[in-house]
Amino acid sequence: MKQLKIKEQAKSAAGIKAVYISLQQIFTRMSVKNSLNVLSKLNQKDGIDCPGCAWPDPSHRSKLGEFCENGVKAIAEEAMEKIADPSFFAKYSVQELQNQSDYWLGQQGRLTHPMILRENDTHYTPISWNQANAIIGQELNALDNPNEAAFYTSGRTSNEAAFLYQLFVRMYGTNNLPDCSNMCHESSGVALSKTVGIGKGSVTLDDLYKAEVILIFGQNPATNHPRMLACLEKAKQNGAKVIAINPLKEAGLINFKNPQNPKGVIGGGVDIADYYLQIKINEDVALLKAIMIKLFDIAEENPEVLDVDFITSKTAGFTEFKKELLNHNLNELIQKTGLSTQEIDDVVALIASRKKIIACWGMGLTQHVNGVDNIQEVVNLLLMKGSIAKEGTGTCPVRGHSNVQGDRTMGIAEKPSKQLLDKISENFGFTPPKEHGYSVVEAITAMYHKKVKVFIGMGGNFLSAAPDTNYTTQALQNCNLTAHISTKLNRSHLTPGKTALILPSMGRTDKFIKNGKVQFITVENSMGVVHSSKGALTPPSKEVESEPVIVANIAKATLKNSKVDWDFLTDDFNNIRDLIDKTIDGFENFNERVKQPIGFELPNGSRTGNFTTENKKANFTVNKLGNIQPESDEYIMMTTRSHDQFNTTIYGLDDRYRGIYNGRMVVFMNREDVAKNNLKKGDKVTLYNNYNNIKRQVDGFSVVPYDIPKGCVATYYPESNPLVPIDLIAHSSHTPSSKSIKVKIKA
Repeated sequence: MKQLKIKEQAKSAAGIKAVYISLQQIFTRMSVKNSLNVLSKLNQKDGIDCPGCAWPDPSHRSKLGEFCENGVKAIAEEAMEKIADPSFFAKYSVQELQNQSDYWLGQQGRLTHPMILRENDTHYTPISWNQANAIIGQELNALDNPNEAAFYTSGRTSNEAAFLYQLFVRMYGTNNLPDCSNMCHESSGVALSKTVGIGKGSVTLDDLYKAEVILIFGQNPATNHPRMLACLEKAKQNGAKVIAINPLKEAGLINFKNPQNPKGVIGGGVDIADYYLQIKINEDVALLKAIMIKLFDIAEENPEVLDVDFITSKTAGFTEFKKELLNHNLNELIQKTGLSTQEIDDVVALIASRKKIIACWGMGLTQHVNGVDNIQEVVNLLLMKGSIAKEGTGTCPVRGHSNVQGDRTMGIAEKPSKQLLDKISENFGFTPPKEHGYSVVEAITAMYHKKVKVFIGMGGNFLSAAPDTNYTTQALQNCNLTAHISTKLNRSHLTPGKTALILPSMGRTDKFIKNGKVQFITVENSMGVVHSSKGALTPPSKEVESEPVIVANIAKATLKNSKVDWDFLTDDFNNIRDLIDKTIDGFENFNERVKQPIGFELPNGSRTGNFTTENKKANFTVNKLGNIQPESDEYIMMTTRSHDQFNTTIYGLDDRYRGIYNGRMVVFMNREDVAKNNLKKGDKVTLYNNYNNIKRQVDGFSVVPYDIPKGCVATYYPESNPLVPIDLIAHSSHTPSSKSIKVKIKA
């Protein structure tokens, strides 16, 4: 095994090296013919939607290729030609597979056949689809109550599969529909619904091009949404200023070398962040309050700094918000941020002089105990400036998976709206359950206490994505049945219930032909545009099925006297879309509108100024400061991705932007903190903590001196997920607090 290497942090992102690595990744996993076939269609009109992030496609697509380095990695990973067939599972026991790394597991190839692990067996063995579906149906029907089952969904699931899934689950009798939103942008959804009436962002790509100021909170676009950098480059060409607020100094926010631009190939690229505020972890509310207090001070002499007309006509709660805000001590707020007064003053001066402001954010704001407060405070700033529901302004939560927003639109929600339930009842002739179901953390807790006995996961790697890995492992193992609908082998398959099933599904790149017709599916990007995706490659096996068909067949094996003709729906996916048309607002004439080359935009009141809150106003809110109080020997840890990673999928063992090669077990520390602990680069340390008298510990981290505020450390997930307590969650949204965990360090 290669030895970990720690090099200097990169000062720019992308460039020709990104092109070279992209091609290397795909050509080593797929034939040149298939690689070029897929890349020519990736994110093109009537092509394949990238299975990676949910960043929207521009109206005019690049003929050189509308994809990024990590998009190519996602395609290479999904469509690799190596296979993990029954002979693979005969060779390796579950115990042997458990001892392998997540990276190794992912490189073993596409799943080809349904597999079963029976109680006390050591190996997965093949099973027919009919037998697998029958087992699921029998286990579900043997439960005392439908709420003893949980049905998880990953963000790569199509609209068609998600709609059928939630319909089946509600016909079965439960709202236990936890999904990956619960672990990422749930805080955004809760905050935005309360403040502006819809749990989605308000901006379009065109707004970003017209913005004067773009705030980027807790986000690393170069790794998580690389195509966003080209958008920021264009915005800066149009005069926008970018303010990055992030504890880590990230290469992509420093400089971007666009490989489709001569300046990015042979020149110096473009500097992205005009201001870079390296804030202490989870002190964003303190920063925002300090900025807004200073704006009020400026407004005393220059009232135009605030949009008084907008505040008066379109908002509520301003008086209470202002009163609470001005009660804070400005110097104490600034001290909490770890920033200098001058750094904040420079940013305040810019914001005071501009009207068109957009705020973007990622997990750095959402995954905290006060995650909802973080986003609501961002909205307060935008409302003060009247920077929403106008051209070049608004909210921009950047979704991390390609259809996570669409899944929620389709009804994948443990807390469904009355409007959705009424439509389901009207269209399908049954009364769906009304009581709230389990979110992810609630589902894990219920499995742990044996209140949930069957777990079905459609996509994703549930165990590696979830907090408190050891607790979640035990929770899954307590189930009578675990069933995972997957394209590739992952860690969750190796944490079985008494009986475990692996059901091989098609990916975005796979061509699905039914009754002689090539079917397409649809997705919704992070800006609310719905468009089609059509596979181009032959699936790895005739036994691999599309997700809508898998869901339909499970429903047929489970539901008695179902009024839904599941076979009819999956004979032609247009039939599924006709039902979506009748059930989900905004999808009228779905099959016709989705034929448009760039798809269609869903209704969004926060974009038009028709706020759909109860009072029909955009609401100012009063929000609490972060309240992490570490002891003198404690640090605040945030989890993060490496550049060779997308969510829980590990593409490789390098993070070249941060200077890490051949390894992932690292802890990024401020250089003064390294010296204070008598440590040096590469030293091995243990991270541990004690929440509610439960000691959690992970050994074998290598120290990396880094540009990060004192008292803060960063680690990769899922390796550090065992340190994230199951019950340390955001108020209201229940999102795991993976970005602000107290830890101690020992050599």
